[in-house]
Amino acid sequence: MVVASPRTGALSANVIDVEGRHVPVKIRHHPRARRYVLKIDPTRGEVCVTAPKRGSHTQALAFAQSHSQWIAERLAELPTTVAFCAGAEIPFQGQPHRVRHVDQKRGVIRVQPALESDGLPEILVPGDPNFLARRLTDWLRGQAKQELSLRVAHHASQLNVRPARITIRDQSSRWGSCSQTRTLSFSWRLILTPPNVLDYVAAHEVAHLVHMDHSKSFWKCLGLLYPNYRPAVKWLEEHGPALHRYG
Repeated sequence: MVVASPRTGALSANVIDVEGRHVPVKIRHHPRARRYVLKIDPTRGEVCVTAPKRGSHTQALAFAQSHSQWIAERLAELPTTVAFCAGAEIPFQGQPHRVRHVDQKRGVIRVQPALESDGLPEILVPGDPNFLARRLTDWLRGQAKQELSLRVAHHASQLNVRPARITIRDQSSRWGSCSQTRTLSFSWRLILTPPNVLDYVAAHEVAHLVHMDHSKSFWKCLGLLYPNYRPAVKWLEEHGPALHRYG
């Protein structure tokens, strides 16, 4: 059932009941949608319904509610979130690192190699511990921008093309995109992946500067830029969703 507001008795606009649990629902009307489509946002554990342009809010919620068992199963599969805090273990360029707060008022975030043979390399974060999560996120975004800019420049030179600009976002549905205005957008979480995976996504989006579709011509172009791309695709399929649990 759709959950009612405890104060007014009115139907809530964004919550359904899933096995006794109140689950948020995000409804988006799309002009080209022909039917209701249900997805789970892995970053928020939120149910997302895409509805036709003239579809009703009530029908969208009822559609989500009718798939409550599927929703419960998908939510149970979501990995446990890992907050950015001192002591957390997070991947950086495909390798596990330990986050450690440094008792310094100022300074830049830096990576320190493992001090012991069985230890982890550390990401040292100075400053106010209350702002550690924000500082670490900003640093990771900066590292992603730096690495992706280098790889995009390399691949673009191979094709003699140039993007209008590069943006870094927290995209939950795709790792990269290329707009009609030649803007390349990437998820900052690519800095958590092995270097070959980040490189593949950079090459993939650069290839879209020549072919805006996924035609045979596109894949041939990508193959010229990055011949051994299949292992990176497989890595993202197997491990990519779990990256959304960090931060």
